Amino acid sequence: MAQEAPYRVCFAPKNREEEEEDEKIYKRYEEIVAKLPTTEGWSGHLIYQYQGFWYNSEVLGAAPLVVQRHFKARPSDILVASTHKCGTTWLKSLTFAVMNRKSHPPSAQHHPLHIFNSHDLVPFWEFNLYNNKNNGNRIPNLDILPSPRLFSTHMPYTSLPESVTLSDSRILYICRNPKDNLVSWWHYVNKFRSILSLEPMKVQEAFEWFSKGMSPMGPFWDHVLGYWKGSSERPQNVLFLNYDEMLAEPALHLKKMAEFMGCPFSSMEEEEEVVDQVIKLCSFENLSNLAVNKNGTTYPGVSNSSYFRQGKVGDSANYLTPEMMEQLDRLTEQKLHGSGLTLSICHLS
Repeated sequence: MAQEAPYRVCFAPKNREEEEEDEKIYKRYEEIVAKLPTTEGWSGHLIYQYQGFWYNSEVLGAAPLVVQRHFKARPSDILVASTHKCGTTWLKSLTFAVMNRKSHPPSAQHHPLHIFNSHDLVPFWEFNLYNNKNNGNRIPNLDILPSPRLFSTHMPYTSLPESVTLSDSRILYICRNPKDNLVSWWHYVNKFRSILSLEPMKVQEAFEWFSKGMSPMGPFWDHVLGYWKGSSERPQNVLFLNYDEMLAEPALHLKKMAEFMGCPFSSMEEEEEVVDQVIKLCSFENLSNLAVNKNGTTYPGVSNSSYFRQGKVGDSANYLTPEMMEQLDRLTEQKLHGSGLTLSICHLS
């Protein structure tokens, strides 16, 4: 029998009165969502626009609004943030392994990452915790979790709860070059469309959605710029990471992450190669070959294997036409112009 995800402790049974109050709260936010602009989405469901970004109505419901109003941050909280398909699974694995390396050494035979997918160890606010599918317990008791708490989100920086952006909570944000992000998202969406017995989306169609800013939690560039601005204004609270650069120099960035999280590697740990052990534990090769990630599921109907495709830099060149790539480069340069964000971060040609 599969073990239950650790965060499920937050869903301890509530009494009838509390459940009814949760339902009332959710209904209020669902009424707000029902009045927002909508259009048919990439997975066959409606998507709605909220505070300038696009959300899947079927998957998320009113969860983003509930998160905004009901999540209460602690100064010790750590939040892993990203837009879709930017290295989220990898970053979650790294942050969990770094934060818990004293109780769970990365070289341990039965590490939690061998048993659970990283999305079960670092739960999403909007998918796992405040989701409208959590019948009877839509607003979990997160106070039950010990500090430091580790969460994740795809929500844009400008929509984060004020208790996060006005506190000492720390955010690790990962971005990726937009061409690889688009292609990775396209492959992922087609897995969902297959589950729903829908025709695969053509790459040209995905390109048009993406270019219009209508990818999940898009526009992509606005999402990146929000966290970039946050990291510029509050560098002690927001660490801006780039997937491509992390792949090139994982040890350098892992040590930077640990320092930012308040648990730097000691000289003895470095001598004992703990940094390399974390990198090996969380590598694409290791994680993608674990039984839990080959056969397990984190969300109903979605295999954990869908989070592991290739993880390579530059794979988009195998799918996008030169014209598409050139147009995305121009669009990226235009969107990021004047922001102070180094253009090489997005690997513009």
